[in-house]
Amino acid sequence: MPHSIVQVDAFTSTLFAGNPAAVCLLEDAAGEEWMQRVAAEMNLSETAFLRRRQDGGYELRWFTPVCEVELCGHATLASAHVLWEDGHLATGEVARFYTMSGRLTAERRHGWIEMDFPAERAEHATAPSEVWKAVGAVPIWVGRNRFDYLIELESEEAVRELQPDFGRLRQIVARGFIVTARASTPGVDFVSRFFAPSVGVPEDPVTGSAHCCLAPYWAKKLGKEELIACQASARGGTVKVRWQGGDRVVLAGEAVTVLRGELV
Repeated sequence: MPHSIVQVDAFTSTLFAGNPAAVCLLEDAAGEEWMQRVAAEMNLSETAFLRRRQDGGYELRWFTPVCEVELCGHATLASAHVLWEDGHLATGEVARFYTMSGRLTAERRHGWIEMDFPAERAEHATAPSEVWKAVGAVPIWVGRNRFDYLIELESEEAVRELQPDFGRLRQIVARGFIVTARASTPGVDFVSRFFAPSVGVPEDPVTGSAHCCLAPYWAKKLGKEELIACQASARGGTVKVRWQGGDRVVLAGEAVTVLRGELV
């Protein structure tokens, strides 16, 4: 049976920017091997698979080209966008997702999609020297959460100019490496880049799950609950974040549909 599949650029209002994700809607349960093969065929940083539940929510799983991941922001944003745009959910209805990271929700507010995600706070950590050699910069602070290293550099320029050694990064035990700095760009609070070669994504264009860590870090450091973030990849993207001191964080972004098709 054919399955519909939609490609969406997430965390952007402009085509061919932000982070592309494929969204596949399933009528029935699908095998893990099949989903992984589809994700490899799509060859995007994540492919999302949705299956409607009897209670109106959706089971949601995310796959990179090489493995399944526990949390993905941009593919969740893309999934919510598709559910509303294609009429699977009414305009004012909240999208409810059941995932490996628990229950996530998304809703439309003032033209943006707001997502309720777990806060993934980083604790100060001493990283091996191999991390600095692989990242290619000396940090001013390093932390670690259950997924990633968080590395603060001295300036936005330093973040933008990074040329990491992906081969070395791949050898370090971590999902990924969030590199960040306070922004010098007007209207932006902080910038970041995200590298995850061990899960098949050398550099992710815009990473929602990384902002689950960045939001509490910068909210506390800058003394602000609401911040504007720029992920300074080649494609680039904007994420609005809100953290009020608890164990949840709100991520907001825009999304645009690029193409539609069927898996036959």
